[in-house]
Amino acid sequence: MEGFPSEDEDEPDTRRGRLSALLFHVPKEVSRTNWFARIAALAILVFWTFWIWRDTNVRTGELGSHFLHHVLLPFHEAGHYAIFRWFGQFIMILGGTLAQHLMPIVIGVALLVKQRDPFGAAIFAWLLGFSVIDMAVYMYDAFDPQLVLLGGLTGAESDAHDWQNIFGDLGLLRRARGIGLFFGWVGKAMMLAALVWAGWVLRLQRARLSSVPW
Repeated sequence: MEGFPSEDEDEPDTRRGRLSALLFHVPKEVSRTNWFARIAALAILVFWTFWIWRDTNVRTGELGSHFLHHVLLPFHEAGHYAIFRWFGQFIMILGGTLAQHLMPIVIGVALLVKQRDPFGAAIFAWLLGFSVIDMAVYMYDAFDPQLVLLGGLTGAESDAHDWQNIFGDLGLLRRARGIGLFFGWVGKAMMLAALVWAGWVLRLQRARLSSVPW
């Protein structure tokens, strides 16, 4: 009927509403202890983020956090040899980076959809941002390999440099540095967006704090 939106016109708004409800879900009551603990965790994460950014230098191969790099490393290696080795040489090489990205994505989605925990999902979105920075350093190095790889050699001394092989196959080796710098900024933007998301969720939860500590 004239004057009433059609079902198709309502659908985008409905989808946006569902997505917003998922990303910013707030339970009926929020534990004060839990909320203050998350405030403290977010404050630490904000401080750590600026610490990482201070020490990150894509051009010189500085990752900003060797701890987080080593958290991601087992998933990277598993991507090569346990997950993506069955899909051909190119995907097997790319699979290391894919797997280290998939770890925070899978856990974050599980927290968001299954546990209805957008704050927890935001933390893993933050880790995904760091993973992109980790990838960016590796990409930049592909043009003139200097990083020492897991086997103790550089990409110039062996054929084990993932992104040297990937960019070589794609004809993008000369653009490796520009691509690496671009994704370095993308990773930082993702980390910042994740912190804003986490902070906004806590702001919404504040209105529903329980009257008792627990």
